[in-house]
Amino acid sequence: MSVKDAAAGDAAVAGTEGEETGILDESAIATHDEHGVPIPVTIPIDLAPGVRVVFTTRLGGSSSGDYATFNLGGKGGDELLNVVTNRMALSQELGHELSLISQVHSGRAVDADELWTRNAPYGFDASGSTAVAPVAEGLSDAAESAEAHTVSADGQVSTSQSFALGMFAADCLPVLLADPEHGVIAAAHCGRVGLVRGIIGETVDLMVSRGADREGIVATLGPCICGDCYEVGEDIAQEFEAHFPGTRTVTRFGGPGVDIAQAARDELFKAGVHRIVSARSRVEAATQYLREDDELERICESDGGETLPIRLSHMRHGLCTLENPLWYSHRASVLAGKRQEGRMLALIMRV
Repeated sequence: MSVKDAAAGDAAVAGTEGEETGILDESAIATHDEHGVPIPVTIPIDLAPGVRVVFTTRLGGSSSGDYATFNLGGKGGDELLNVVTNRMALSQELGHELSLISQVHSGRAVDADELWTRNAPYGFDASGSTAVAPVAEGLSDAAESAEAHTVSADGQVSTSQSFALGMFAADCLPVLLADPEHGVIAAAHCGRVGLVRGIIGETVDLMVSRGADREGIVATLGPCICGDCYEVGEDIAQEFEAHFPGTRTVTRFGGPGVDIAQAARDELFKAGVHRIVSARSRVEAATQYLREDDELERICESDGGETLPIRLSHMRHGLCTLENPLWYSHRASVLAGKRQEGRMLALIMRV
C-alpha cells in the first residue's frame, strides 16, 4: 500500500470503521514514484481476517481527457498505453496480479483458479480488452494471447493468494465476498440485468462448491449509482420491482428509479449471506480527506457544472457514483454531455 493509498483510506480511518485518527500532512504524500509514474489513489477495506477489498478512484493515473486519470477499462477508447500503465501500477500497488474477465450482465460465475494464466504484464486478462496491445518490447506474445482469450461472465471465485479478483464498474454495483475461514473469495458485477439473472446466487453457489460455508461468508457492496439517482423508465422500474419488491424509487429528478444496492442485499440474504459490512464510513472519510485535492478539483472542472467544494456539499451518498466525484459514472458522463468515461475496479484478495 502506497503512502498516498494510505492517505486515501487508512489515514482517515484506521482499525474498525468509524475510528478516526489524525490526518497526515499532505505535503509528505508522494504523487509519483521514482520513475515519474503516478501513484494510484485507492480505498482499502479489511473485509475479514486475511481478506482485503480495494476500490480504485479516478485519481493517480496516466489517462487524460474524459478518462482522467486512473481509467482501468480497456473497451472505451482510451489510449492503450495509458490503460496498461494504470493496470500495471495498480498491480504493483496491491502486491497482487489481477484477474479480469469480460462482464456482460449475465448470471454466470467462473472459477478463476481454473482459468488463471499470466497473459498480460499485470496478470490474467480475459476481459476482451483492446488495452492488451504490445506496449513494450517482449510483451507482444502475451498481448496477443490476452486479446484472443475472452471469458464472458460476471462473477469470479478463487481460493488463491496470488492474485486479486477485479470487477469493472461505472454505475453498476460490485459485490465482494469472502469466507475467511475456508479461504474462498469472490467478486460479482451486479448491474440491473445481472441481478435479475441471478448473478449473486450463482456466485455464492460457486463459492460453496469451492468449500465455503454460506453462514461464514461476509460481503461488502462497492460504489454504485444510488436509488435516488438511478432514473429508469416506468416499465423498467415496474419490472425490477416485481423481481425485488421494495426497490422501486422516485429519484431526485422526479422520475421512477430503482435501488440496485437494496436488490443486492436482498439477493445476498436469499443466498444465505447475512453478514454485510458497510463500506460507507471508510469511503466518506477518504472523500473528506481528498476534499482539497488538486487533481480531484481539476477533474471536477473537466466534468463541468459544480466545483469540488459545491459538489461535495451536495453529496448525500458517498458510495453513489453519480454524486461522488471520486468515481467514474456513465450516467454522470451522459448528463455532462461527454462521449465516454473510464472504469474503476473493485477488487478482493487474500493477504
